[in-house]
Amino acid sequence: MKSTGITRKVDELGRIVLPIELRRTLGIKIKDALEIFVDEDRIILRQYDPACMFCNSADELTTYRGKRICKECLKEAQTAVKSPILT
Repeated sequence: MKSTGITRKVDELGRIVLPIELRRTLGIKIKDALEIFVDEDRIILRQYDPACMFCNSADELTTYRGKRICKECLKEAQTAVKSPILT
């Protein structure tokens, strides 16, 4: 991990401000979603990139029952439902 040398204080509502230099460098825009992870004593922020729950593709996504699915996986699932799987 690389230190930026930048420090920020947490405000009374538990917020921190990401400096504009970091946001520009990482391509984070206003209203972008960030995922929050915890790794032992570290908090990790990562840009949220919605992807297909099956293949992790981010192309041509649709939502079904709150889950993101790409067109290819949706087509494959529909085919599987129409023709039962033989075991």
